[in-house]
Amino acid sequence: MSQASLGLPVGRGLLYLIVAGAAWGTAGAAASLIYRASDMGPVTLSFWRCAAGSVLLLAASLLPSRDRQAPSVPVPPTRRLLRAAATGAGLAVFQTAYFAAVADTGLAVATVVTLGAGPVLIALGARLALGERLGLTGLAAVTGALAGLGVLVLGGGGATVRPWGVVLALVSAAGYSAMTLLTRHFGRAGAADQSGATLGAFVVTTLLLLPFALASGLLPHTADPVRLVWLLAYIAGVPTALAYALYFAGAAVVRSATVSVIMLLEPVSAAVLAVALLGERLTPATCAGTALMLGSVVGLAVAEARGARTPADGPLPV
Repeated sequence: MSQASLGLPVGRGLLYLIVAGAAWGTAGAAASLIYRASDMGPVTLSFWRCAAGSVLLLAASLLPSRDRQAPSVPVPPTRRLLRAAATGAGLAVFQTAYFAAVADTGLAVATVVTLGAGPVLIALGARLALGERLGLTGLAAVTGALAGLGVLVLGGGGATVRPWGVVLALVSAAGYSAMTLLTRHFGRAGAADQSGATLGAFVVTTLLLLPFALASGLLPHTADPVRLVWLLAYIAGVPTALAYALYFAGAAVVRSATVSVIMLLEPVSAAVLAVALLGERLTPATCAGTALMLGSVVGLAVAEARGARTPADGPLPV
């Protein structure tokens, strides 16, 4: 099935993913400000992020849009529900296990293991389940991106590796990989209504996170409620509702391995934000890691755009 039949050109899908990756990178800084302003924990933050994001996505879905595409293959309600459940479960595992890994082994190691294992798992899954070949260009791009990630995040030293934290980070990577591969599968089948699929996934994730948020404390204590509300609104609006809507739309038409490399822009944008706004020092590791990752993303995006001019793989069974 050609990409045109999905209602979104590959070039626009690549742009959506780039914007989503950059937006994801701002979530960490906003979360750190929330932690400073309140006693909210990471699981509760993830719950409110998804709950508020669901409300925004629902409001957006009710607005009239000439660009909204109906799925080219009708999907029964039961299958739509199963798809939302599967994607939402992957998203819940991805976020919750990552936050737990950060708490156990630290931000640097958790980020490297989660985002580093993701492209490898996705490349293997895409080859086995979707028949997507990585190729020499893709292999070189993934290798360069992973090297850049390691230099960027671990270049400052001081990282502590704890086995259980690494296991949790790998579980997070598995959830992220499943979410990406499912989105690509449904997109290639031509049966994915991406706006509805994104909303459904977030509703499922919110419901899955609710008992954990209740256990850790649903309502935080803060001395500055106005600031807290504004920060939560930003996280729900930009790196959540907007970024994930763009991510799911782009991931439906772009090869899975390419998606995983482009989304490594998250730590790049986080590093740039830390230097520009939070006063962190620009180190050689930051420059070298950023250059490696940006070069890999650009190279793989160009290869993907060229490949889109050739006939795409046939549709997958739904």
